[in-house]
Order: sequence, then structure tokens, then C-alpha cells
Amino acid sequence: QVQLVESGGGLVQTGGSLRLSCAASGRTFSSYVMGWFRQAPGKEREFVAAISRSGGSTYCADSVKDRFTISRDNAKNTVYLQMNNLKPEDTAVYYCAADASTYYTTSPGLYDYWGQGTQVTVSS
Repeated sequence: QVQLVESGGGLVQTGGSLRLSCAASGRTFSSYVMGWFRQAPGKEREFVAAISRSGGSTYCADSVKDRFTISRDNAKNTVYLQMNNLKPEDTAVYYCAADASTYYTTSPGLYDYWGQGTQVTVSS
């Protein structure tokens, strides 16, 4: 069992930055691929980024890959999402998720554990 708690969301102007954190409980954090997803009102949950268990490999959606960076600190049981040059279309609830598979996936249905989400609002 893994419990995930996101933090770091808030209101920011266009072009601003935020860093989201996701703290995980349990001693097996390093055995999970971690992902970030987002969901805007009236839209489906959307893949944002994922990181391998060691942190050596990352993958970002095309819509964010030049602006967002995913990282993790296994010693702190935490995964991060650094978001730069934010745009109004980035407004959404952001969720972190843990996947027990050996390789990352962009499909939310394949992740095993989810946090409660943190709101990010980008004003124009």
C-alpha cells in the first residue's frame, strides 16, 4: 500500500513557475514508477510526465516537455514536477500516481495508487 500526498499548487500568472511535490508513505517508494497527471473541468485525466524507479529515465507529454521537468528523490520518498512558463491551458487539478510496473505508462488506468490532487490555476 502506498499513500500519496501532493502539495505546491496555487494561483500563478502566465509565464510563472510552480513546483509540485508528492510525498509517498511506505518503504518501497523506489520500486514504483511515478507519474503526474492533470484533469481540467469537463475533460479527461491527461498524462503529464513519468519517471522511472531509479529516476534515470523521464518522459513528458509533448504539450509540456519544454516547460515541465519531473524528478524524484528516493531518499525522501518524494517526486517533483517543476513547471515553468505556465500557460492558462495548464490550469487543472494535478495528481501524482504510482505504478508497480517496471516501465512507465501514459495510461491512468494502469497506475495503482493516486494522490488527492492539488489545484493549479494560471491566470492570463
